Amino acid sequence: MALDDVRNLADAIRGEVAKAVVGQTETVDHLLIALLSQGHVLLEGPPGTAKTFLAQCFSHALGLDFGRIQFTPDLLPGDILGSNLFNFQTSTFTLTRGPIFCELLLADEINRTPPKTQAALLEAMQERRVTLDGETHALPDRFMVVATQNPIENQGVYPLPEAQLDRFLFKLLVDYPSEEEETAIIARFGDKRGPQSASDFGIKPVVDAAKIAAAGEALNAITVSDEITNYIVRLIRATRENADLSSGASPRAAVLLAGASRARAALAGRDYVIPDDVKALAVAVLRHRLALSPAAEIEGREMEALVGELVENTEAPR
Repeated sequence: MALDDVRNLADAIRGEVAKAVVGQTETVDHLLIALLSQGHVLLEGPPGTAKTFLAQCFSHALGLDFGRIQFTPDLLPGDILGSNLFNFQTSTFTLTRGPIFCELLLADEINRTPPKTQAALLEAMQERRVTLDGETHALPDRFMVVATQNPIENQGVYPLPEAQLDRFLFKLLVDYPSEEEETAIIARFGDKRGPQSASDFGIKPVVDAAKIAAAGEALNAITVSDEITNYIVRLIRATRENADLSSGASPRAAVLLAGASRARAALAGRDYVIPDDVKALAVAVLRHRLALSPAAEIEGREMEALVGELVENTEAPR
């Protein structure tokens, strides 16, 4: 697939999502980048900011097999993965597949379930497969998780393990809309009764799995120069050497940042990555992978500002 076709595909998806979702253009762009680079996305924002609705509309525009898990404190790993049930008539075990067997999985309110259940996603997110009773079952090659969580509540929620956070390409902060956007939201939804779904707004699948795979393959033609590679490495290593951080980013973060930068370049119609691609994505890639030191927490340092400083202070190629 040519780069112009990749851009047209992205524009078509944006247009369908915009039929229902007001604003959030940057979030949609990051979802597109994650889709092309085979990454997972964590959406964090206050209740009522359309995190779940956005994921549903995005999936509907893609025409992918969609699965949803509503995470609750009593959820068990088997509720996600499925289980082998014994058939007394045939004296054999039959696999009952869980909702994880899909192409795009919405993990809604993912931090409402204990770490033991959250860990059921680890193999699927990293290796695109699940293991049940010693048998491995493959997931689709472009399996993608879009998870949501609420940053406000602190009761009935569990922190996501570091190993799971590191498997998310992006952590995106979904904020309240602007005054103009909120006015448009009321105009669009204010006279509607009952729940609304993506299909209620005429969102139609504009691509399929084959086209998405072809668009992803087009990223192989995007050039990442040695200078850009060294820049990414310096930026990642700077997170491990900063006194305000108790833990830095992993090598996985460097690999994912490079892949996402390729996708951003493709969406811009370029066959090469520039430093601005890396800079534009660095905060979303790093904010959930780093931990402030005790001294930085006492001083009231904020992660967003700290990552921004790291990006500005790391010399970029000219």
